[in-house]
Amino acid sequence: MFDTRPHQPLGDPQEHYWLVQRMAQANGTDLVLATDAGILTQEDWAGMVQRCRGCKWTDGCQRWLDRPEDALRDTPEDCVNRAHFAALQELLGE
Repeated sequence: MFDTRPHQPLGDPQEHYWLVQRMAQANGTDLVLATDAGILTQEDWAGMVQRCRGCKWTDGCQRWLDRPEDALRDTPEDCVNRAHFAALQELLGE
C-alpha cells in the first residue's frame, strides 16, 4: 500500500532518528535485538528514519509520544513506519 499523502520538505535527520527510537520504545520494538539478529539492516534503519523525515504527521507523533504512558502502545495508524514496526515485531516474535 502506498502513502498517498503529499510530500513535504524533509525534517532534521537527528530529530527523526530520535522519533523513530522513541516510537520503537513506545510500541515495544527492540531495535537492538532486531539489528543483532540480522533482521534490521543499516539500510532498513536508514529507510525508517528517512520515511519519518518526510512524514506530515511529525507534530502529531511528538504529541502522541509525549503523552505519559507506562504500558506499551500500538503504533498509531498515521505513523509511516507502522508496517515496518509490525514486521520487525512479528519477525522477533514480540
